[in-house]
Amino acid sequence: MRSDRTTRRAALTLAAGLSLVAALPALAQDGEKIRIGVIGAGNIGGTIGTLWVKDGHEVMFASRHPEQLSAMVSELGPKAKAGTPEEAITFGDAVFIAVPYKAYPDLAKEIGPALKGKVVLDAGNATQKRDGALYDEVQANGIGMTSAKYFPDAKLVRAFSSANYKIFAKEGANGGRDRAGGRMAMPIAGDDPAALKVAEGLVRDAGFDPVVIGTLKDADRVAIGTPGFGQEVTAPEFRAKLGLGQ
Repeated sequence: MRSDRTTRRAALTLAAGLSLVAALPALAQDGEKIRIGVIGAGNIGGTIGTLWVKDGHEVMFASRHPEQLSAMVSELGPKAKAGTPEEAITFGDAVFIAVPYKAYPDLAKEIGPALKGKVVLDAGNATQKRDGALYDEVQANGIGMTSAKYFPDAKLVRAFSSANYKIFAKEGANGGRDRAGGRMAMPIAGDDPAALKVAEGLVRDAGFDPVVIGTLKDADRVAIGTPGFGQEVTAPEFRAKLGLGQ
């Protein structure tokens, strides 16, 4: 009898997990395009968002002054839109945060509650000169855990944070298909397996080869100033450099 109860409990747990995965964006299931809200249309957000648009995703680029993005979205065509951060969150099946790290505390107050349950890709990095005390917090607690502190209810994945945007623009061009030797590796880290699956798909669609390096605590392995940052190598080469399994 006890084993029967254990079996039923395991089955219910599996079913719940499958339901969670099914509820996430369809991209994680079958490669369908989704809607993406991009918070921050600067160097990183503009670059990665553009790569997604070119791959066929609908993308809303967000700014507190969305009218200033009209030229950008007009050039990208009908799959690109502009809106406020709140509108981009409502629009997106997934959200990409690409703003200066010093904005995180205020941004968390403004949009944090709206991100509850959302798959959120986080590209922010802290620098000492720009971010001051927030940089010290990252040094003490880690970049992944600090981001999670400010957006605790989101399904957070660190992604597109391990190199300069110019590298992303170059290596992601034409879906990464023109890169000699294979696509550039893109390390990602997160605590939610289903959210990681969504992030892997979005990384591929931007023209890169995703490499899961671990949980949010492991995101420090590719933070600015570490050997894992700025690596323009293929996924097998990246795994070898960081001592990851194949």
